[in-house]
Amino acid sequence: MGLDEDSLEYHREEPPGKIEISTTKPTNTQRDLSLAYSPGVAEPCLRISENPEDAYKYTAKGNLVGVVSNGSAVLGLGDIGAQASKPVMEGKGVLFKRFADIDVFDIELAENDPHEFVDTVVQMEPTFGGINLEDIKAPECFTIEEELREKLSIPVFHDDQHGTAIISGAALLNAVEIAEKDLSDLDIVFSGAGASAIATARFYVSLGASKENITMCDSSGIITEERARHGDVNEYKQEFARDVPEGDLADAMDSADVFVGLSIGGIVDQEMVQSMNDDPIIFAMANPDPEIGYEEAKAARDDHVIMATGRSDYPNQVNNVLGFPFIFRGALDVRATEINEAMKVAAAEALADLAKQDVPDAVVKAYGDQPLQFGPDYIIPKPLDPRVLFEVAPAVARAAIESDAARAELDEEAYVERLEARLGKSREMMRVVLNKAKSDPKRVALAEGDDEKMIRAAYQIQEQGIAEPILLGNADSIRTTARRLGLDFEPEIADPRSGDYDDYTDHLYEIRRRKGITENEAEELIRGDTNYFGSVMVERGDADALLTGLTHNYPSALRPPLQVIGTADDADYAAGVYMLTFKNRVVFCADTTVNQNPDEDVLAEVTRHTAELARRFNIEPRAAMLSYSNFGSVDNQGTRKPREAARRLREDNSVDFAVDGEMQADTAVVEDILEGTYEFSDLDDPANVLIFPNLEAGNIGYKLLQRLGGAEAIGPMLVGMDKPVHVLQRGDEVKDIVNLAGVAVVDAQQED
Repeated sequence: MGLDEDSLEYHREEPPGKIEISTTKPTNTQRDLSLAYSPGVAEPCLRISENPEDAYKYTAKGNLVGVVSNGSAVLGLGDIGAQASKPVMEGKGVLFKRFADIDVFDIELAENDPHEFVDTVVQMEPTFGGINLEDIKAPECFTIEEELREKLSIPVFHDDQHGTAIISGAALLNAVEIAEKDLSDLDIVFSGAGASAIATARFYVSLGASKENITMCDSSGIITEERARHGDVNEYKQEFARDVPEGDLADAMDSADVFVGLSIGGIVDQEMVQSMNDDPIIFAMANPDPEIGYEEAKAARDDHVIMATGRSDYPNQVNNVLGFPFIFRGALDVRATEINEAMKVAAAEALADLAKQDVPDAVVKAYGDQPLQFGPDYIIPKPLDPRVLFEVAPAVARAAIESDAARAELDEEAYVERLEARLGKSREMMRVVLNKAKSDPKRVALAEGDDEKMIRAAYQIQEQGIAEPILLGNADSIRTTARRLGLDFEPEIADPRSGDYDDYTDHLYEIRRRKGITENEAEELIRGDTNYFGSVMVERGDADALLTGLTHNYPSALRPPLQVIGTADDADYAAGVYMLTFKNRVVFCADTTVNQNPDEDVLAEVTRHTAELARRFNIEPRAAMLSYSNFGSVDNQGTRKPREAARRLREDNSVDFAVDGEMQADTAVVEDILEGTYEFSDLDDPANVLIFPNLEAGNIGYKLLQRLGGAEAIGPMLVGMDKPVHVLQRGDEVKDIVNLAGVAVVDAQQED
């Protein structure tokens, strides 16, 4: 099946289209409905009548954008009319929701008169927090946006004009830096003189380019003052008319520093590229076919060509999705009256800065595991990079406040945390722990410190102030890798092979000499295995916590810490816990990695430690001992274990959290079952600590919840150890290492 048929099937599958309306408040009972509608809805209506600004408090206005079009200039399709443009506008809504959690109503207006169009949109101002204009032809789009900006007190943004301008502007800032040129001195040539080209040229001037150095070409050639005098160009093109001889695009490109293509594919050849200045910057952004192909442009010259296109299959894709969701997010969150030039510049600068940061593993994987590092082939972030939200939206909000466009203030640190919560409960939960870690950072040893992921994690851990990382491994190799990755930091390194660590050997020999280890073997383990080295380091107090396991299987990574550090004084067993986060719920699952067939003593102890872990995330634990029976409905050896463990915990006066069982999984997590059928249970709300009867069930259970239930998993977090140790899963991403480092620091804080 071809792409066209795939697309048709995608859109017509029930329910047709791509969007739906969902409720955000309970609607399960008669009381819920009376609050949602009549009579309860009257009170917020009266409050808004008295103070219109209260619409932001009592309605969805503050998170609702109208995507408005007449379908007169749909990308790649032209003037197809309002009705036919609806799939595109729905798609725009999908992108707003996916990338910035902004809700959208798409509005398709069968109106080509710009003034009538404006009047219609003005009447909709009470509904929306902002207006995104889309796919409206030039020059009418200029008139429409200008009039709406004057008449509305909410942000108005024509993405076709400004989106490409902002994203390519970010790319230009970095390209200029890499090429070691001065933006104000650049000769810039535009192919195309439509809405996007004119807005982009204006924006480059805002960034620091000289208007006198910009040459714009339309289908008739260079836009000159002579052509303007003869009325050959409209009023918007006249803005960039130059007092130069007439000529075509090839003439304009001769000795130019920058080419900006916003026209049609295939109109630039290699000879034209060869005529440009040294180390040219080429943004060939016509879609789907650029003005000149990526390989063709690169092959045209022997020096460096910094190239960007609108395509996802080549480096440096200029994609508007890097802009509009996050610009609106920042504007909405400070109730901005407009999206002004300062806000657009702030967005471009934030994107440019983000491209210089280390790229998350998930983003690298999404783009085929190709290296992504600041340089000629990576001058703007990738559209799927989740950090864009946290960088661009706050920058836009800050610029709105500083330029007096905002009607609300915000605490920027708290704002970033709210943004993280929009992307998932796991980010919100980890923020709790990371903030605790930053309040009192500890020394965290990272075994397997030669590994690239560990080095990148150490950089982020140190940069964010989460901990003081110590990389364990070959010092020369670690420093070489850090330089290659462009990580500007001097990590603390402990090199077992070259340092004076005889006392570590003595320590290991002392505690293991009656466990089958000779003195020579102890030295070999200290010098050759960073798991043993790191375990001794933590045991001696030279580090506060240890992370290991990135390149080992779980049992072999866990063995050295168990042998050297052991379990806590009040613990006989260690256990592995995963925190699973859903949209509105968090559960801790144990044991998922260590104890194969625990008895009631192990189950009770694991429950205690898991409850303690939940509290480090500011979650009040409610524990359920899981089984395939409910409260004695089946009586055998298997069901007696969790039942007995629950009994012991309930009767222990030192246990200060709710616990019950044995119970089936749905009983534990479904309120109606728990309260309706088993009202005698000690759990007054659904459980958030789930204790599985054995390792097999625990491992299967958490993975099913993660994969089929859509949960995000954090862990495994090791509990019950005498000192903080966490064993990573092989193949974990850098963010997983950073998260567990935060957990380890909070563990170490508990030790103080």
